[in-house]
Amino acid sequence: MILSRGKTDSASSRNATSQSSTSGGRGGAGKQRKTPAPATLEDFIIKRDYTGARAFLEYTNDDDDEGENEGGEGAAATGLKQRQVDQWIAFCNFHLGDYQQALTQYKAIQKSEKTNVELNLAVCMFYLGLYEEAHQLVSHITEENNPLKQRLLFHLVHKLGSVEEWAELHDDLENSSSVEQQLSLASMHYLRAHYQEAIDVYKRVLVDNKDYMAINVYLALCFYKLDYYDMSQEVLDVYLSQHPDSTIAINLKACNRFRLFNGRVAEQEIKNIADNGTFGADLLRHNLVVFRNGEGALRVLPALLNIVPEARLNLAIYYLKQGDVQEAHALMKELQPTSPHEYILKGVVHAALGQQLGSKEHIKTAQQNLHLVGSSATECDTIPGRQSMASAFFLYHQFEEVLVYMNSIRSYFVNDDVFNYNFAQAKCATGYYKEAEELLMQITDMDIKNQHTYCMILAKCHIHCSHPELAWNVFITRDTNAEAFLLLQLIANECYKCEEFWVAAKAFDMLEKLDPSPENWEGKRGACAGVLYAMATKAHRGRPGGGISEVIGILRESSNSQAEAMIKTIRKHISNFK
Repeated sequence: MILSRGKTDSASSRNATSQSSTSGGRGGAGKQRKTPAPATLEDFIIKRDYTGARAFLEYTNDDDDEGENEGGEGAAATGLKQRQVDQWIAFCNFHLGDYQQALTQYKAIQKSEKTNVELNLAVCMFYLGLYEEAHQLVSHITEENNPLKQRLLFHLVHKLGSVEEWAELHDDLENSSSVEQQLSLASMHYLRAHYQEAIDVYKRVLVDNKDYMAINVYLALCFYKLDYYDMSQEVLDVYLSQHPDSTIAINLKACNRFRLFNGRVAEQEIKNIADNGTFGADLLRHNLVVFRNGEGALRVLPALLNIVPEARLNLAIYYLKQGDVQEAHALMKELQPTSPHEYILKGVVHAALGQQLGSKEHIKTAQQNLHLVGSSATECDTIPGRQSMASAFFLYHQFEEVLVYMNSIRSYFVNDDVFNYNFAQAKCATGYYKEAEELLMQITDMDIKNQHTYCMILAKCHIHCSHPELAWNVFITRDTNAEAFLLLQLIANECYKCEEFWVAAKAFDMLEKLDPSPENWEGKRGACAGVLYAMATKAHRGRPGGGISEVIGILRESSNSQAEAMIKTIRKHISNFK
């Protein structure tokens, strides 16, 4: 996509040799078959069967070695042919993705034959990530108007961050009518996450070059990045109809399936090609980890950190899901975000670490990263962009703004437990308790339901929706620990404020037993007085099911001297509470 990288050997080409070797030898029995013409190097190259081409060249080389030195004539011609064979073998290794081997061979060619292969060397270095070495080599090439040199230099200065030189080369490519230069420009748009600009260039090129089928793959990649998975698959099918065994296209189809359906469906697309040693094997192994929801992440992803860019991000996500925030932060700490999803992940990691450590600095970094994505012109109307802005406002504690953004994408996450959990928190914080209660009750993920925060919010919503007994049930199903004590305090105080005095009295009674402080007795005394008032006024809320005897029972269990005085007063006026 960047430098007209060729397609790897196909499944059909890998089987070509074995098919041809088994189809002959049936001899004189039956009709004599016409002997097919011997394959040539050009045949293999046209079919992009670089494995076959390399085998052909090595076989030709062996034949030449056997016949070498039989006579003195033709030595110069033989030497020339040998140089051509060596260059073609290096060419095949490059297109098979073996850039290190191709680099080694080109260096040997340059050293022994003084042949001008500097550009070939530089291209191999680029694909190996040796950007500074490649840039230094290209800078010494005197040929000014070489299109390949211009394209290579364009991508090198982008990698090295040379802004002024990049802008100059960008203008040159933009004004060029060459198809190769336009494709290079489009790939730069893609790398910079300017997907719509890349689509515009690809469509323009495809109008006049309909036989350039691979452009459909590039378009499909852009649509995928824009979350248009159906459109991506529609365009990709055009290419797959002609090249059904393309590793890159099959992988992209699997990714579309993953987004549209699930990991199990996606895995079916690539499981037959994941271990066959083809170009892109590392990418396939990486994607299988993603499709399997992180299974094998620690075995596969660490080795791919410097090979597949997304490996670092997905390993950080794995650590976040495992609750290992420190490891996730260690991976993301040195990463300088260049794309929206990198900014989002860095923001999420800092938010998680900030909450874990109580660090305002990390929270601030999270706010900045998420707000940057949500407010950008390219992302503000996308689902991730609106999620980012909602998250930023969540961290700012501006929950009315959170609801604005979450409501705009609600239809895409109707059954998403994490979304509903966050949505419910924002609803609760803004006083929409009934809606928050409904959202919380929809959640099925037990990891969420066992969280202390979930229990606190659910109890509060139950109380404000006139279901205090449900809030009490939330407490009694929890283990007795410090978090349960905080939940009990919330139930006691919220019930008191909502005039649900009977549950408030039970909660304060429990608090007094755990901590016989004056504050807990005063809360219990006030709640019991509220129960008496509710009974005397025949109110619909705040009354015990068992009548006045339950209030007396709670007061008897108190060691405070005021409790006995309250009991005497109640008995004196007991007729008013029936």
